[in-house]
Amino acid sequence: MSGIAGARARKRGGAARSPRGGRPRWTRLRVWATALTVLTGTVVPLSTATTAAAAQPGSFAYVANLAAGTVSVIDSTHAVVATVTVGAGPEGVALTPDGARLYVANHDANTVSVIDTATRGVTATIPVGAFPSGVAITPDGTGVYVTNSASGTVSVIDAAANPPAVIATVPVGVGPRGVAVGDNVYVTNPGSNTVSVIDYTADPPAVIATIPVGEFPQGVAAAPGTAYVTNSNSGTVSVIDTDTNSVSATIPVGGFPFGVAAALVSGATVYVADSNSGTVSVIDSATNSVTATVPVGTLPEGVAVTPDATRVYVTNSGSDTVSVIDATANPPAVIATVPVGDLPVGVAVGPVPVTSGTPTTLTLKAERTKGKGKGKGKGTNSPGAPGARGLTLKARLTTADGALQGRTIAFTTGSTALCTETTDRRGRATCRVPRGQGGEACFTAAFGGDEAHGPSAATVCVKDGRGRPLRQPY
Repeated sequence: MSGIAGARARKRGGAARSPRGGRPRWTRLRVWATALTVLTGTVVPLSTATTAAAAQPGSFAYVANLAAGTVSVIDSTHAVVATVTVGAGPEGVALTPDGARLYVANHDANTVSVIDTATRGVTATIPVGAFPSGVAITPDGTGVYVTNSASGTVSVIDAAANPPAVIATVPVGVGPRGVAVGDNVYVTNPGSNTVSVIDYTADPPAVIATIPVGEFPQGVAAAPGTAYVTNSNSGTVSVIDTDTNSVSATIPVGGFPFGVAAALVSGATVYVADSNSGTVSVIDSATNSVTATVPVGTLPEGVAVTPDATRVYVTNSGSDTVSVIDATANPPAVIATVPVGDLPVGVAVGPVPVTSGTPTTLTLKAERTKGKGKGKGKGTNSPGAPGARGLTLKARLTTADGALQGRTIAFTTGSTALCTETTDRRGRATCRVPRGQGGEACFTAAFGGDEAHGPSAATVCVKDGRGRPLRQPY
């Protein structure tokens, strides 16, 4: 039994579970995301903070406390500002691109809770398969994918429905855990040592490839053209080329790697929680090598990166804490340790929700990058890769009165941060995205809102470097 599995069993007062016969032996990992979803359709009362969140700069982190049955809300000052009661055994968490809704996979309740992040109230509880673990959301926020570890399936939720409901169930491998949305949906199957690839634009969604990886794959993070998979029993990360659906590299990391998150702001960096080592491995994706190892708490599991990629949040399931890493430091280092609930596992980070203000409109288009060499998009945060073809994402933020200048636009793909840019006097912001040959992906630009203006978001999907209309993601 792994250190995490043992710790979870002790805290829950029972033995670790086994995936066959409905009781998984392996650890329940919150998966990237990163990187969610009716018990009886009732609103669950809050443990604390029953008022709407005040508008403020920065981001909120949401932490699933598995043994406590709660979600802790952490603000940008590293303080817990609310605790929300959800279903039993919350594990995976994921935010919609605009930060308005949080989806929580309740492993022991076989449900997904939907939290309104502005009011911090549970607005829906959705029945899914047996022992849901991971959650991921499509770029437009309407499709939610939930792994059911004991059912060997993925539940597909229509988040645009009222109330949200499961509209499809996709068979995958044995004991599915982690899930991430990128060019497709990627699901780790620790019982099969594989990753299932789901085409989320198909009707219905279907598995189009199965990729062998290392032993006991758990976490997965998706970036343009690439997916990263933690192999817990191998002590490695598999790098998947999503154009060919094959492993292109294997990276040794620390002991029993679990959670993984990717950020493409100011380069391309991947963060891996090494559970048995009590560390986070920092990987340079350009060289596929570990460039730093950051000590954190005991038995780290979940990892999430802020939209501007300056902070990394790590759940420490053995310490009941969250480590906050300054990703801009050289080397990266922990700057805060936040006590949370019992057995923290999943974590998601997103913009502060705004409950009022002038409506805004955000448009987004993708254009093929001209020329070759290193991309130098607008702003200091634009990533680039020598010799890589790329895309330029062009966003424009307006109100009924005209363009909005000086507002921050966060560009993402799936749960991966790409760029954080400021709009110019015409309301424009640009992000340069390195791309490989072929393939397809969806990108989102989001404005989190401020005290005077409401949030907005836009999504565009591309194929072979050309923008195309977004197909239904479920």
